[in-house]
Amino acid sequence: MEKAWQELIDAVCGGEGRALGRMITRVENREPGWQEAMKALYPRTGAARVVGITGPPGAGKSSLTNRVAGLLLEQGQRVGVIAVDPTSPFTGGALLGDRLRMRDVATEEGIFIRSMATRGTLGGLCQGARDVARILDAAGHRIVLIETVGVGQDEIEVVKAADLVVVVCVPGQGDGVQTLKAGIMEIADLFVVNKADREGADELVADIRSMLALTGDPKGEAPPVLETCALTGDGVDALVAALLERAGRFGASGERTAARVREEILTLIERELARLVRRRFGSDDRLDEAVRCVQSGEDDPYSAAEALLDGIELEPW
Repeated sequence: MEKAWQELIDAVCGGEGRALGRMITRVENREPGWQEAMKALYPRTGAARVVGITGPPGAGKSSLTNRVAGLLLEQGQRVGVIAVDPTSPFTGGALLGDRLRMRDVATEEGIFIRSMATRGTLGGLCQGARDVARILDAAGHRIVLIETVGVGQDEIEVVKAADLVVVVCVPGQGDGVQTLKAGIMEIADLFVVNKADREGADELVADIRSMLALTGDPKGEAPPVLETCALTGDGVDALVAALLERAGRFGASGERTAARVREEILTLIERELARLVRRRFGSDDRLDEAVRCVQSGEDDPYSAAEALLDGIELEPW
């Protein structure tokens, strides 16, 4: 491994904030040597608990994350926040809206906030969140919060990087139950009805508990359903207590850890194979010929892809 990478790793593990930001950027950009750097960093990780916070747009996830992070800081925790923001259609970067909404804690000592762009990729975003969480872990941040854009396939993929998943709902939008049908019932370890001072909060809590009773839990323990108001801070202390208690239990689960490790290995393999395939055919005349044949109607894309892959040999990473 290059000396520059080793010096950067040592600085990150020493708690240097600027080095932390540089390493995250270099790993996200997949600069040469990033894999060796992550391999060297891996033995220094494993102490952090990663909490995914997801829910529909407008549920107050950023405000709630801001409150949770602030309370954790008051309790002496070092906190990392990964804010998954919408992607700019012009630059491909994050719009940084979440960082603006978390300005109350953004300058506090002991917290590091990083925005990530979705960039239209599911597995890539998920692995990117894993990488950043691992770097934050090595830097001494024992709680890492991943706050997502809003309920959708991106979010379901991203929270695979978390030890604990919190689903935030809000009354009065008419989408409470519909949100729960969007595929997140199965991934939630804890439900939060935010903006609980609004009319309809109690009904939403009852709806969630009814759905949990119908779906059942093979372990016999339904996820808690808590009420909070991020603007006033009401209920946030109970939420933080539940997060710490459940994250500790789930983080030590061998079965859960094995599933996450298996998923990460497969994701890394898939991404590397995709990269190798694109590099292999990037300057290959056969691909240009296949495009011409499909355009002219002499061939179809399925047969063309099959022919190109037939007998392909990819160099290892």
